[in-house]
Amino acid sequence: MNNSVFVRRRAQLIATLQPDSVALIRAATEQTRSRDTEYPFRQHSDFWYYSGFNEPDALLILSNRADFPAAQLLCREKDPAQEVWHGRRLGPQAASETLQLHATALSEQESVLYQALNGSSAVYLNLAEQTDLLQQVIGQMQLLKQREKRGDSAPSQLIDLAQLSAEQRLIKDDNEIAIMRQAGQISAQAHIRAMQYCRPGRFEYQLEAEILHHFALNGARYPAYNSIVGSGNNGCILHYTDNSSAMAAGDLVLIDAGCELQGYAADISRTFPVSGKFSDEQGALYQLVLDAQYAACNAVKPGSDFAAVTAAAEQVLTEGLLGLGILQGELSQLLADKACKQYFIHGIGHWLGLDVHDVGAYKVQQPKQHKGEQAFVPGMVLTIEPGLYIPAGSPTEPRWWDLAVRIEDNLLVTADGHENLTAAVPKEMNAIEQLMAMANARD
Repeated sequence: MNNSVFVRRRAQLIATLQPDSVALIRAATEQTRSRDTEYPFRQHSDFWYYSGFNEPDALLILSNRADFPAAQLLCREKDPAQEVWHGRRLGPQAASETLQLHATALSEQESVLYQALNGSSAVYLNLAEQTDLLQQVIGQMQLLKQREKRGDSAPSQLIDLAQLSAEQRLIKDDNEIAIMRQAGQISAQAHIRAMQYCRPGRFEYQLEAEILHHFALNGARYPAYNSIVGSGNNGCILHYTDNSSAMAAGDLVLIDAGCELQGYAADISRTFPVSGKFSDEQGALYQLVLDAQYAACNAVKPGSDFAAVTAAAEQVLTEGLLGLGILQGELSQLLADKACKQYFIHGIGHWLGLDVHDVGAYKVQQPKQHKGEQAFVPGMVLTIEPGLYIPAGSPTEPRWWDLAVRIEDNLLVTADGHENLTAAVPKEMNAIEQLMAMANARD
């Protein structure tokens, strides 16, 4: 991504700060996996969004003060002895030139932070996530107050940066949309590959391996989250990630997987028969979830919201479950009671971006101190993922037991509706069956 994008984002954030204020954003640190090995490094989303810098243990300071740089990065210095073991570092000099900001050695953090806070009216930082940085700031503020007689001045306010950054990140720019469109395409093809590879007797983790292999081959080295591959009754576990069971003929397999590309997540769910053919019960439940997903997706447009999308899905699910005999009673009462939530046990979707469950409010302040729904506007990206889960022992006929179906796509809100970024992976039953039959015929 061109560095001018990060420069523009920083300017937008700085424009929202109170006069004579600073904002502090800490980079992620490496996390130990065991003894002297680390997990793959993943940059803090806010830090990446405003800096484009992918090294650990750095600090970004943004300011609208006339006597302080608008953007200053504190990062690790060049160190040949460390770099030969652990990888190259950009270093302050190259960072200044490459990232179009003022860069300083991380070893100067204490003094630079003191200068940034001294004379500022307010300091912004993520109060919930960056608690170590918060403690440093509090310590510096206490020191500044002790030195007021010599002319130093501590900020009078500590303000949570999370809301400001979330509001900005909620609306994706053209660069983000292009990356997320590509991430959706890569992830869709990975799901197709899993459908083609699936056979009774193979293991869930083998489907996961096919998916991860396709991600990496196409430039997305890591998944956006731990992949879920749940066959049979494992599909009734929402966040099942063991992926260790052999897949049995006659079962469904539910896959929830998406790649991370340049920091941005895709998030797709598909459900299909291990043997390549839906049974009558599987097909009936699957078609119901698919109809609910179409209804929910049709409700995604500017001015709509998650409440409207949820209502559209719940209407279809409730009518369908009643028609199948899984729910009993009067439709109006079942809708009022949200009876479908017995089997549709999660939300209809979530924001998507640098985090798979991305930042952004779902409720916003309305007049008279009431919270209202966040209205969709062009540039938002969200998931739509209705599902039904009927574990053994549920109060319905045993023929429905251990069936689980989830269908999930990623939608970009556009000026006239939405664009499905993950439409390339089949979800109509006949399309899935044909795809799997062709793969079986080649074996």
